Amino acid sequence: QVQLVESGGGLVQAGGSLRLSCAVSGRTFSNYAIGWFRQAPGKEREFVGRISRSGSTRYYADSVKGRFTISRDNARNTVYLQMNSLKPEDTAVYYCAASSMTASSNRAAYEYWGQGTQVTVSS
Repeated sequence: QVQLVESGGGLVQAGGSLRLSCAVSGRTFSNYAIGWFRQAPGKEREFVGRISRSGSTRYYADSVKGRFTISRDNARNTVYLQMNSLKPEDTAVYYCAASSMTASSNRAAYEYWGQGTQVTVSS
């Protein structure tokens, strides 16, 4: 099994920044691509971005492109989501997830999920 724990969420004003962390344990970290998703009340869980096993390839949803950056530190078994220029519509619970298969933006492709961390952006 793989365990993922998100941290770094909180309350921030619009235009501010937050850095989320996803600590991974239980298996060899570099074997997994990592995706970030978010879910607001009453809405479906949506794709935010993903990073390949090596960290060389990154892909983002249009809604966050240019504002969010994903990186990974395999030595620390940690993936980061740097969020800049935050907007109220970014408010959601953010989840990281791991996939041992082909990189995808589809929730079904991810085998393991963290419990989420709340991000609230005030206007």
